[in-house]
Amino acid sequence: MTHWLKLGCWAGIAGLLTGCVGEQSAFSGFSVGAARVVQLSWILTIGAGLLLLLVMVLLGLALWGSDAWRRALRSEKAVVWLGIVMPVTVLTALLIYGFVLMRLDAAPEFKGDPLRIEVVGEQWWWRVIYHHADGTTTESANELRFPVGQPVELVLTSADVIHSFWLPAYGGKVDMIPGRTNYLRFLPTHIGITRGQCAEYCGGAHALMAFYAVAMSAEEFEQWKMHERADAAMPPDDSGAQMFLANGCGGCHRVRGTPAQGVIGPDLTHVGSRLSLGAGILSTDHQGFRDWLARHQQIKPDNRMPPYEILSDAELTSLAAYLVALE
Repeated sequence: MTHWLKLGCWAGIAGLLTGCVGEQSAFSGFSVGAARVVQLSWILTIGAGLLLLLVMVLLGLALWGSDAWRRALRSEKAVVWLGIVMPVTVLTALLIYGFVLMRLDAAPEFKGDPLRIEVVGEQWWWRVIYHHADGTTTESANELRFPVGQPVELVLTSADVIHSFWLPAYGGKVDMIPGRTNYLRFLPTHIGITRGQCAEYCGGAHALMAFYAVAMSAEEFEQWKMHERADAAMPPDDSGAQMFLANGCGGCHRVRGTPAQGVIGPDLTHVGSRLSLGAGILSTDHQGFRDWLARHQQIKPDNRMPPYEILSDAELTSLAAYLVALE
């Protein structure tokens, strides 16, 4: 029994440590504000470890130490210094450090106009709308892209129930409440790919509601934005496109430049160039699209897309090829 208990403890510790690394790590600190929080978190963690070590040493002295140590620890002076003076001093120092030196209560000062991105939480995916300087918008899904060195303002709303937008590398959790608009502002400092997640239970497929965030150089972002604003490129073989329209996919999904103008589901204009399919579940290669079309209700139960069990293998292959080509 003791052996299994030890294994369970080590497994639990390993599970907790996995949250400290990877693309969804809360210790990334890829923005000015997030870096402040990470720095303070390490100070608190190290400080708490030292205090725990002190308490354990004093406990050992109280249990197994000499009579002189026991008399000293139960004296009034020890209670005052260890029980009152030390906690007040440590907590006051942390308060001053956090709010005065690190200015955790103040948002970072941003220079220049922010990139404005609207994110709408829906069951169970993310509608992402880019607002451009000329007043136009471009819609994507389950993926954010932004340049480093430019302030980003996320406008967070919900289309149905309460969701919670959590992108740990750039900021804390922000709730998305129907009828209310919340904001998350940050200044990206590192190029890279990170991952976020809905952090408020919102129904059946809540655990499968993730998204990716891609921080790019300013030049790469401008190139991506120009490509994203363009209409979909038509593949040489349009049999998949005809099948897409014939099966009513255009009633829910939009593909700019084609008759498909649905607004219920994600915009698929450039879906083939995204990092994931189904809100962070599958890759956007031919096999990923084919699996989604054939088994999406098994892969992501309760999602709003109706099953297409009538499609043959050849039709699934053709439709998947068309979606992959939408880059």
